[in-house]
Amino acid sequence: MTWLFAALLAAAAFVVIAFLLKPPRGGWEAVAAALVFGMAGYALQASPALPGAPKAPAQTISGDPASLVNARRALDGKSGPANDNWLVIGDALARDGQYADAAGVMLGAVQSNPGNSEAWLALANALVAHADGMLTPASLFAFQRATEAAPADPGPPFFLGLSLAQSGRFSEAHGLWGELLARSPPDAPWRADLESRIARLDGLIAQQQAAPPQ
Repeated sequence: MTWLFAALLAAAAFVVIAFLLKPPRGGWEAVAAALVFGMAGYALQASPALPGAPKAPAQTISGDPASLVNARRALDGKSGPANDNWLVIGDALARDGQYADAAGVMLGAVQSNPGNSEAWLALANALVAHADGMLTPASLFAFQRATEAAPADPGPPFFLGLSLAQSGRFSEAHGLWGELLARSPPDAPWRADLESRIARLDGLIAQQQAAPPQ
């Protein structure tokens, strides 16, 4: 019964995305693929017959899924909804914490327009969040493509630095954020937050260096 319920939810999600949000007709296959990807993950990891057990939540890139999307758009100075239908759908899924489905939809965005830096960054963030805040080869590739598409944008180095910091790679994050700070205008709206994050990294790095070797 649980599998039937999951399949019905996937079918309902496809109807909502395809007919209400109206992505490009040629992108229906990508939407379906994203839902199938989510179902495959459920099939591999779910154990619906087992009783529930309390478990501490894994550390994620953001405790609030919606804040991750809002921060990405605010960093690029964008307040309204995205103009790209792919991004609208992907962001809606990411806001709901459905990162695997969001990543599948963002793949449609970058396939449609490989030079879309925002879509690459949204894909990278979704992949990191889906991996519980850990960097993967796929997310690193997406961050790289986002940087190549818009070298001057603050978004790719900021969120890559955030992912590095959450992965415990404090020195790498510090170097990346330090470079971003050095080229940020004095009146950049993200500057104060970036300085605060770098200061916290300084403390974490100092603790790492002071810790006795194991």
